[in-house]
Amino acid sequence: MTIKLTTPAAVAAALAALLSAPLAAAADYVQAPGSTLAFASRYDGELFTGRFGDFHTVLSFDPARPEAGKLDVSIGLASADTGNGERDSTLKGTDFFDIGKFAQARYRAEGFRKLDDGRYAADGTLELHGVRKPVTLTFTWSGGAQPVLQGKATVKRLDFGVGDGDWADTKTIPDEVAISTKVLFKSP
Repeated sequence: MTIKLTTPAAVAAALAALLSAPLAAAADYVQAPGSTLAFASRYDGELFTGRFGDFHTVLSFDPARPEAGKLDVSIGLASADTGNGERDSTLKGTDFFDIGKFAQARYRAEGFRKLDDGRYAADGTLELHGVRKPVTLTFTWSGGAQPVLQGKATVKRLDFGVGDGDWADTKTIPDEVAISTKVLFKSP
């Protein structure tokens, strides 16, 4: 259907309708079931992976305006699970996460950047083990009925005092820990 704007009154009415239409705004999302937050590192050269079973994500995002994006993730460190009881106990102890003193980690970012390859970057701050440092999360975004954010980051554990003392030797455990996430979202 085509509307012809042949009279000044018709043009004025069409312009008024356009100006009164709401502007697209960032959508607000909360984490849905099925989301994952994983980490990977090496011990004496052997790769190990783990997951945090307890994490919560809140996101405000509009792909047309990534600079207005906001991300807030809280992570229950006691939920770290590598499938190895001895390693998990060590991770939760005073040499690493020290969950008795620092039960949660938190990642917050405001204002995302769109990258040339279609991904986005969230330059945020990770609070872990009582230390706050910048960490960049790069991610892809799939909108639709159930939006999905898939992202990766690298965390330097020694910057946060995780694995100090005897564990500070980067020949035994590298400084860099790979983080990956797949977060399914729903409206709040």
